[in-house]
Amino acid sequence: MTKEEALFSFWSGFGLPAYDELTVPKDAELPYITYESITDSLGFTADMSGSIWYRSTDWSDIDSKKDEIAASIGYGHKIIKIDDGYMYITKGTPFAQRMSDDTDDMIRRVLVNLNVEYLTAH
Repeated sequence: MTKEEALFSFWSGFGLPAYDELTVPKDAELPYITYESITDSLGFTADMSGSIWYRSTDWSDIDSKKDEIAASIGYGHKIIKIDDGYMYITKGTPFAQRMSDDTDDMIRRVLVNLNVEYLTAH
């Protein structure tokens, strides 16, 4: 699995469609997750984020999804095997933040911050 495939696998593992934030289909329907696709190599930590998107009158469903993502990382880290090594994921600071949408007051978005280290030669 490549680094990009590992990122997609991580973000799509929560029961919602997941899209690289630069390639969200125009006809995508909420809820879904968007994420940054950032890669590097051993010795560097990539700070990246993903966003959970819902259309709702409350925050309960999106908060549950945020908690599911947090639980998958656990208290320390999550490790995913990739082609030439491992992807080491920890929670960023702040881990999660509610965001508003100026165009639609029914849009609920939670920004999730991660630190990802690629334990690979390249």
